[in-house]
Amino acid sequence: MTTIAVTTWSLEQTAPTDLLPAAAPDGDVRVVRSEVPSPEFSRYLYASVGGDILWTDRLSWSYARWLEHLQRPGVETWVAYDRGTPAGYVELEAQDDAVVEIVYFGLLPAFRGRRIGGHLLSYGTARAWDLADRWAGLTPTKRVWLHTCSKDGEHAMDNYQRRGFKLFDTKVEEEPDVTTPGPWPGAFPV
Repeated sequence: MTTIAVTTWSLEQTAPTDLLPAAAPDGDVRVVRSEVPSPEFSRYLYASVGGDILWTDRLSWSYARWLEHLQRPGVETWVAYDRGTPAGYVELEAQDDAVVEIVYFGLLPAFRGRRIGGHLLSYGTARAWDLADRWAGLTPTKRVWLHTCSKDGEHAMDNYQRRGFKLFDTKVEEEPDVTTPGPWPGAFPV
């Protein structure tokens, strides 16, 4: 099996004032919390956003595994809609010590490059900072973090840094060189 070197960068914010929000995009773009745990919808978002950038770790999850994950206290999915169509999402997960991870963030290929990503990341980061307001028993957030890697979109790192995230770790590891699971051929003009 062939491998590729993948660089992973970890970034963080340590205060709500670190967030540098992006302007809202033109048009009818809304960000809405998906409050009903739906494995079908979450898998659709995961596969559709990550299909061309090699998100593969959750593709083998069963329905039960998805449901178990989505029902955990402090796990939230926020979806950006462009005129009623899902354009992308951000998934938050509460962790120990008042930390919230932005586990997944991205846009479907057809919605990239339209200024939706900065807005969605700003909105999702703000929701990470106020996560405890929606979940009884959670400690108020003291740190929000995420990671991105060399397989992600070319503008990912710049978007994170423009929103106020600061680099705190870099790793390079060999990973299997796998074929992208999607989108299907011809789904998005290259």
